[in-house]
Amino acid sequence: MMIGRMDANAGIGGDGGGTQDGAGGGASMVEAFLRDGFVKIEGAFPRETAEECAALLWQETGCDPGDPATWTEPVHWVGGMAQPPFAAAANTPVLHAAFDLLVGAGRWVPRDSLGSFPLRFPHEEEPDDAGWHIEGSYLPEGADWYFTNVRSRDRALLMLFLFTDVDEHDAPTRVRVGSHLDMPPLLAPYGEAGVSGLALAPALVAASGHRPVVQATGRAGDVFLCHPFLVHAAQPHHGSRPRFLAQPPLYPAVPLELERADGAYSPVESAIRQGLGGSDGGGPVG
Repeated sequence: MMIGRMDANAGIGGDGGGTQDGAGGGASMVEAFLRDGFVKIEGAFPRETAEECAALLWQETGCDPGDPATWTEPVHWVGGMAQPPFAAAANTPVLHAAFDLLVGAGRWVPRDSLGSFPLRFPHEEEPDDAGWHIEGSYLPEGADWYFTNVRSRDRALLMLFLFTDVDEHDAPTRVRVGSHLDMPPLLAPYGEAGVSGLALAPALVAASGHRPVVQATGRAGDVFLCHPFLVHAAQPHHGSRPRFLAQPPLYPAVPLELERADGAYSPVESAIRQGLGGSDGGGPVG
């Protein structure tokens, strides 16, 4: 499988205060998102904000940034963080413009916090959470594992916020490019009820195994906006510096729809329709 860097950086950018680059830039971003299942926004929030967030995350770990002897676990999981730097990182103009473009204006819920955070450290032990998967988004009564369905209930996007610089040695998230198009046919038979990630895993791995693999490398302040059905995985950390990342959902304000009378499908919806055999262009919606 090809290993490369994520560089679908099309249409939007700029140090936390950037704006969409007009109609042409927006169209190229939508095209990349539909094709690859993700876009990378460089400098989506300021590096200074990333450093403030990282300092707060270090406090949560109980580890000493200057003493690798205290880095005793391969991964520290931190839940939601709602301090002002995290809210600021999630609400820059450039990100709001991208949300409008990919999900639709008025169709997403602003975030006032971020989380969860898989904070990965250089370590001899292999992580136990490195399998290929898509994110579940709701927990049915009595279930032990999160579910998703073909309309991506309760999730409009998967987002990856980088709070440290991440190169190929720093346990970047692995992504199967275009795998979001392989998932709708697997999910459709389960209807509105959906299916757990655990039950879906064998079919998911097999269906997307032909896809090329890239790594979510970048600099602190970069954000990857991913289709909810993008297949991804963690990996061992073979570098020398911890990798701090958040992987929150963007919640929908209204349910995603796969049959709209007016045809005003968002790119997220259009990608699902394409995976089911449609031919949507997936332009932005207002």
